[in-house]
Amino acid sequence: MAHRSSEEQSAESTAAGEDPTPAAGALPRIATSEINMGFHPAEPAEEPAMASELPLNTAVSANVAAADASDIEWRTGQVHTTDEGITLMPTRANPVARRLLAKMWISDTPPTQALNIVERLQGTPYANPKINVDQDASNRRTMEFALDLGETLIRYGAGALEVETSIIAVTAALGLSHLDVDITNQSLHLNYSPPDAESYSVLRVVRSYTANYAGMVLVHELVSDIIAGGVSRTASAKRLKEITRQPKPFPRWIVACGRAVFAAAFVLFIGGSWAGALVAMLSSSLVTQIGRYGSRWRVPEFFTIAASTFAVTGIALLGHQFHAPLDPALVVSGGILLLLPSGRFVSALQDAINGFPVTAVGRLFSASLIYGAILCGIATALVISDLLGGEKVDVHQIATTEYPAWLLVILVGVAIVAGAVTEQSALRLLLPTAGIAVGGYLVQLLAVSIGLGDRATPALVATVIGFAARLAADKLRSPQLVLAAPAVMFLLPGLMIFRAMYGIVINVEDMATGLVEMFNAMAIMLSIAGGVVFGDTLCRPLTSTARRERRRIRRR
Repeated sequence: MAHRSSEEQSAESTAAGEDPTPAAGALPRIATSEINMGFHPAEPAEEPAMASELPLNTAVSANVAAADASDIEWRTGQVHTTDEGITLMPTRANPVARRLLAKMWISDTPPTQALNIVERLQGTPYANPKINVDQDASNRRTMEFALDLGETLIRYGAGALEVETSIIAVTAALGLSHLDVDITNQSLHLNYSPPDAESYSVLRVVRSYTANYAGMVLVHELVSDIIAGGVSRTASAKRLKEITRQPKPFPRWIVACGRAVFAAAFVLFIGGSWAGALVAMLSSSLVTQIGRYGSRWRVPEFFTIAASTFAVTGIALLGHQFHAPLDPALVVSGGILLLLPSGRFVSALQDAINGFPVTAVGRLFSASLIYGAILCGIATALVISDLLGGEKVDVHQIATTEYPAWLLVILVGVAIVAGAVTEQSALRLLLPTAGIAVGGYLVQLLAVSIGLGDRATPALVATVIGFAARLAADKLRSPQLVLAAPAVMFLLPGLMIFRAMYGIVINVEDMATGLVEMFNAMAIMLSIAGGVVFGDTLCRPLTSTARRERRRIRRR
């Protein structure tokens, strides 16, 4: 059988209704320089081909063949229709699109190279640290000092963002770059990866915690002095060791008295009697001793908190059984308020919002366990009282006493000062903390008068307190949490928690109402924590660091 020529095959294919096969000479010629993405010669190497030489496409009119390929739209890679209705189709990609693809695929920085994390300091009190290039070249010792500093902050209750920014600021100021920081709940991991040397990592796990807001303030001041460029690494390490060895500002007996005064003042604040305040003082003193021996005997915190709550509830129910002039619900509310993990909830919400989800989940779970321990202690005391035939408490008809507004303002100030003492806050911060709380209480009175609602009011007041705490912390050189956490204590729903637990344990037929009220109490606590973080965020542009940054930008 004779072989047919290519012309015959092409004619046969065209007759069948198919597109003709383009000849090799009709294909557009692409220069090698055009293949290299991102390279654009100043002038084309040869004259552009005429549109008549382009291959036909079934989706394009045949008028394309008559188009002049010298038009500017064709040479720039854009589709264009002439005044005569002729469609010009480019033979190469749009240069703009080609440049975008080049930027996507070609990067000056390899993806595995350590990024500059100093930008994380923007918006924090440690922005724009002064880098001292004359520091000791021992990077290992600098990392060890950063680990010690981060461990101290975590032990004292600082949030993950506070710890991370402190480490970044210190290492940058001490001349250590190419550092990555990873904080996961109670572990602290630093990775040093310079481009011209081997990388190594150090890890620290924090296994102990203590209430020491005064120590947190001292560490904050140390970091501020380091980034100002006036403290060397050796002097910083010595100063940090002195901070960790320094005794707390208040001895144990003052902390015990502060806990008792707080409970009594809060019972009066929510409408309790003077006898109820006295009973709350006695029960709080017992709680202090339980916590002291629990810590000495290495009892887990869950059981210590449960035993403390059981003692507070049992004493209140016992006083009600003997017909003392008090309401057990109010006494229990004042006794358990300091046991509520308000500071942990604030730190957990702050970590979640600032991009530390694992740490936030860990702290939320820890705070929820403390919350569950409080519920267990209340439930155990209620069950034992019911089994022994104790007189039932009407949690829906609580007898309260109306006190004048000026007395309530004084009670809020006294209670917050006493609560700050229990958290071992610095002596110079007691009055500012009380002033912030009193201002928040006045905002609460205003919100209640305009009918804002029982659920939205705590969130609004917490936002105001968080805003004022950030502003005061910037002036007083302290973390915002040290001022905000004690100032929101009067907002915590202690009475709602007791009523919810009584409905769940004793009034079984009203269990649904108790569960709803328990959920509302948890939601209020989370809204308070979220309001504190939101207020902190709102106030950041007004801090002195942000103002200095704006002035520096304007000078450029």
